[in-house]
Amino acid sequence: MGDQRETKSTITEIEAPSPNIFIPDSWSEAADSIAYDSSTSPPPIAFICGAKNSGKTTFSRHLLNTFLQRYRKVAYLDTDVGQPEFTPPGCLSLTVINKLTPDLAIPCLKTPERCIFFGDISSKRDPKAYLNFIFSLYDYFRMKYYTSDEMGSPEKTQLPLVINTPGWVKGIGYEILVEMLKYIAPSHVVQIRISAESKNLPTGAFWLDADSEEMVNLIEISSARQDSFNRSVLVQKDARLMRDMRIIAFFRQCFPSDAHITTFKELSRALASHPPYEVPISSIKVRHLHCQVPSSEIFRSLNATIVGLAVSSEKSSESEPCIPQCVGLGIVRGIDISKDLFYVITPVPRCNLKKVDLFLQGFIQIPTCLLQVQGCASPYMSANVLPTN
Repeated sequence: MGDQRETKSTITEIEAPSPNIFIPDSWSEAADSIAYDSSTSPPPIAFICGAKNSGKTTFSRHLLNTFLQRYRKVAYLDTDVGQPEFTPPGCLSLTVINKLTPDLAIPCLKTPERCIFFGDISSKRDPKAYLNFIFSLYDYFRMKYYTSDEMGSPEKTQLPLVINTPGWVKGIGYEILVEMLKYIAPSHVVQIRISAESKNLPTGAFWLDADSEEMVNLIEISSARQDSFNRSVLVQKDARLMRDMRIIAFFRQCFPSDAHITTFKELSRALASHPPYEVPISSIKVRHLHCQVPSSEIFRSLNATIVGLAVSSEKSSESEPCIPQCVGLGIVRGIDISKDLFYVITPVPRCNLKKVDLFLQGFIQIPTCLLQVQGCASPYMSANVLPTN
């Protein structure tokens, strides 16, 4: 019954704006104090942290808008692989934003400047790789948008940076946050606290050693909504549904925005009949993330799954391991070994898909509602296909 109800839901219903977004004065004051901090040169690097459902994403969006009132562009480093802001789940990304977000309740997909496919909804399986990926994205930001060149050229625009983080703040999650803070050394740290003290991060600059002389502006604010007893009223989210919706929104981009596709059933049928790209098997390497798959089972494990479409890094050494750049996700709709072909459905433009030489398979799954299509012939069995060359 649950699946039937979900299939009948419309895409637009779940994406409808929420009227309950509330920005308290303390949040606005915090955002203003960061964006207009005259003592910060170069521009601020703001690190947002706090417990689950405390409002980190909403505050990050509000801070982005505040920054854009002073700066033409703002960089956004998304470290939440479970609930990312601008990409499908499983991705870590750096995105440059140049437009205000009119509705803080609606997440919107954007093309990141740099994206890495982690392949899971939590850093738990591989914290080391997770941190290496974040550090790589941050290093890229500093190199391109933050560090002045030796000649002090005014042509290099320095951008402020907003860093949004997951709500996992205990155990290994806490240790990961500490490592991130030590490496990035942000100019401002915003900690959003809820009334349940046991779920909060420690107060103060918890990541610094006692003898550290590092200067940081620490701002502690309360979650936006509280009841008459000053207890945090947290908006409970259906995390799995939200992840599915992000994946659905990503693959909805395979079709024109004015196409009449409003329900999950309509989208699943459209995807099932959508011409897939032909990708030569011989041109692709396959990498399984967080698990090992016997070579005899590789094709079976890939069929009817979501993969990260990646471009191998040109730089690779023992000191600097290869970190492939992800250009988007694809659904492997079929495999024809005799013809040396993968059949892939993706909204990634052909010009970008031609660069892809690596399929990354993790644990990002096709939403169940997109699999419930009967009576549709498999696209890879027809002549209706799109070559990538």
